Amino acid sequence: MEYVYAAMLLHSAETEIDEKAVTAVLKAAGVSADSARVKALVASLSGVDIAEAMATAVAAPAAAAPVAAAGGSSDAAPAAEEEEEEEEDDGGGFEGLGSLFG
Repeated sequence: MEYVYAAMLLHSAETEIDEKAVTAVLKAAGVSADSARVKALVASLSGVDIAEAMATAVAAPAAAAPVAAAGGSSDAAPAAEEEEEEEEDDGGGFEGLGSLFG
């Protein structure tokens, strides 16, 4: 994960994401950089619009939630029923996290 964070930091600083820069960021963070992993990261990011990828990654979970809530998946109902059954069989007497706060 540190490798991806290093690339995101370099992108945020509007610095070219190359092996030397990624290695320098990792070293500054106290991470012993594996040159093969650095090389693979840089190669995988070549030609990628990082700003667009980050915007898509952030928007994807939010876009998926309304579809699931609207019944977009036929598997949603059985999963919810199974969850309710598990909660009933709990036997622990806890009402959930709300019981911790009054």
